[in-house]
Amino acid sequence: MSSEELLNIAVEATENKKAEDIISLNMNGISDMTDYFVVCHGNNERQVQSVARAVKEAAHENNINVKRMEGYHEARWILIDLANVVVHVFHKDERSYYNIEKLYQDAPIEAYGQVAY
Repeated sequence: MSSEELLNIAVEATENKKAEDIISLNMNGISDMTDYFVVCHGNNERQVQSVARAVKEAAHENNINVKRMEGYHEARWILIDLANVVVHVFHKDERSYYNIEKLYQDAPIEAYGQVAY
């Protein structure tokens, strides 16, 4: 499966759970760890967990190995490592604090749905 197909699966899973401000950062040429970051947020811990669970379930349905999932119980910043795509599901308050978009400002960004910033 290509990185772009994997990206589409991850983004669709976040959209289906009404994650907000969904973007992808193209990490090609910026990071050797992954091809894409998907960044989104939920407004409360339950929504953050629901979004992360949906990404994990979509990966399993498509026979994609979830390398690692961290932060699920705290639900402030959940990282789901799908190898070529890493999904960051933030609590709304944490997203603005860590500001991954600014940290990787050289990465081309694609927005999905409505982006508030």
